[in-house]
Amino acid sequence: MTDRTANERLPLAGLEPKMKFEGEVTNIELYGAFVDIGSERDGLVHISQISEERVNRVADVLNKGDKVTVWIQGVEPEQGRISLTMVEPPQRTLNELKPDQVLTGKVTRLAPYGAFVDVGVERDGLVHISEMAEGHIDRPEDVAHVGDEVEVKVLKINRQRRRIELSMVGVSDSDEGFVDEDAEEPSMTAMELAWREAMEREGVEVPSNKKGRQRKSEIRRQQAAIIARTLRQQQEPEE
Repeated sequence: MTDRTANERLPLAGLEPKMKFEGEVTNIELYGAFVDIGSERDGLVHISQISEERVNRVADVLNKGDKVTVWIQGVEPEQGRISLTMVEPPQRTLNELKPDQVLTGKVTRLAPYGAFVDVGVERDGLVHISEMAEGHIDRPEDVAHVGDEVEVKVLKINRQRRRIELSMVGVSDSDEGFVDEDAEEPSMTAMELAWREAMEREGVEVPSNKKGRQRKSEIRRQQAAIIARTLRQQQEPEE
């Protein structure tokens, strides 16, 4: 911090984006505030990075000597510049996402064409209705609800348009471990047998080529779809 000697100060080359520091405001300008984070140079928090809400005047929010929490936004060692932010950065960025990457997220919104899922980046990703379950489903709410925690796989990232396409189909569990494919499955309970018969009557293929929790998750999705269709049929007035 401010009491470090010149030899103790952090070199700019050792700073990386998202690093968190407790700093002290050293100067206030119209365009932002300079903060001492214990490095060779003070970093700049631009006025747009002081708060998630709009800030009209830096002096309305910060004063010289204030202790603040900041994160590294960018570093230009050759120019001796450090960009800081007081807005906590997202867990990931679009640039860090890769196709086939499996993530855990939370359903934030449902639309007729699919579900939006927060996977820890600045934009929610979309699971199209065709990627929510194997086989046909009528409505996204047949298999997911707002607030549900789901595992998704990244299909495609359009960084220019800031769009993320996700899938809930064929997502394997990273902690599933080794499964003996030749081992016999445990005998099913009466309830499980009843569900299997119901799925077969509905023409729904019972997933048998999947393993562990992935198979159970797919069965639960299919069961939810059957229940939803049955309820709608019961609510429809008889002709």
